Amino acid sequence: MPEFLHNSLGIKLTVSQVVKEITSFIRADLTRRYKVTIGTDSELFTGNRADFVTAVVVHRVGNGGRYFWRKLEREKMHTLRERIIREVLISLDVAKEVLTELRKFPLPDFDFEIHIDVGENGPTKSMIQEVVNIVRANNFEAKTKPESYAASNVADRHI
Repeated sequence: MPEFLHNSLGIKLTVSQVVKEITSFIRADLTRRYKVTIGTDSELFTGNRADFVTAVVVHRVGNGGRYFWRKLEREKMHTLRERIIREVLISLDVAKEVLTELRKFPLPDFDFEIHIDVGENGPTKSMIQEVVNIVRANNFEAKTKPESYAASNVADRHI
């Protein structure tokens, strides 16, 4: 579970502070539809060590959004499969904590998704069903490339 996340300016916030910012953002325009998405991306370095960046995104559909992120540095990884599953498990841990906090506030309905950095093109193609099933087994909706912007675009910015 994250001790803190950074906002887009790099300022450290607790999960409670992040959730307060998300709720303020949603309450600022209750006429819109919202998505809260969590995604993790990683990069492999020499010595089979990987950094993992997780993004928490609140998207005001059709009208921008805000994001928060955190980085876990240099975990030992042996295979691509192990790294992708680790990305999913990190996203699930963060999602459970964020959603638990969000449920403490009266908010309109919003979509909540886990974004996975796998797609039909490339070496992760064979893993799609496996990782989507892991997310669904935890009662979350899963999105893969090209719809997985929280992992593929937002988290990727901070690798």
